[in-house]
Amino acid sequence: MTRACLGRRKIKPRNLSCLAVVIILLFSGICFAEEGGQTATATGALPSINDIVNVIDKSTQNPNQEQGKDWSTPVKLVIIFSGLAILPSLLVMMTSFTRIVIVLSFVRKALGTQTIPPTIAIIGLALFLTLYTMAPTFSKVNQTAVQPYLADQIEFSIAAEKAGDAIKEFMLRQCRPTDLQLFVQMSKMAPVADPMKIGLHVVIPAFIISEFRISFEIGCLLFIPFLVIDLVISSILLSAGMMMLPPVMISMPFKLILFILVDGWGLLAKSLGLGFN
Repeated sequence: MTRACLGRRKIKPRNLSCLAVVIILLFSGICFAEEGGQTATATGALPSINDIVNVIDKSTQNPNQEQGKDWSTPVKLVIIFSGLAILPSLLVMMTSFTRIVIVLSFVRKALGTQTIPPTIAIIGLALFLTLYTMAPTFSKVNQTAVQPYLADQIEFSIAAEKAGDAIKEFMLRQCRPTDLQLFVQMSKMAPVADPMKIGLHVVIPAFIISEFRISFEIGCLLFIPFLVIDLVISSILLSAGMMMLPPVMISMPFKLILFILVDGWGLLAKSLGLGFN
């Protein structure tokens, strides 16, 4: 039955790309869903689960309403699970997740706590900080693409283009001009006055390189105060003749005390949240 449905109607690549964005919005809608079943239309927030389901149903229906031409439920499930499979890659490549998780990893390394906080906790915190920082972008996608499409004001292809433009605009705001110019030159593209006309195959790698650089710069700044503590403790132990005592055992409590006194987690979350344009 599934093969017959696929034979009658081919899946367009543009539809698949938009459905991948829809899957991201679905996860975001679950995390930010409001009580009482309120949709995003009234509040201008992220789309609800019902909105996402409606988008999938509308995008897989036959515009001529011919019987037997719609995509079957198994085909829709295949598309949804395919989107979930590529969701981690999209989350890393096209959002603020990369910078946040690298900075949090640097903090753990600088404190010298090895596996505390555990990796799953760092990834979880990075995930929800990503949803927090990306909320304005997802809200824009909802207002300009999802809701107009559900109201039959625009076609699916236009909704996909508007959703992609919102994500691209976010990446361009974070991308360094030198990194963007580097990939433009390597792709041998003609110079363009409007960066929004640059393809995603150029914007995404430039965005990732920029995020790597920024996160490493933040990591270096985070290491400096803890490195000073390590040097002071090592000098004290050396002058006291306790060369066999590992300096890490003595310096770690002082690092933790300093991090707690300055409200390190709060400052870190605030800096990461305000660091995105």
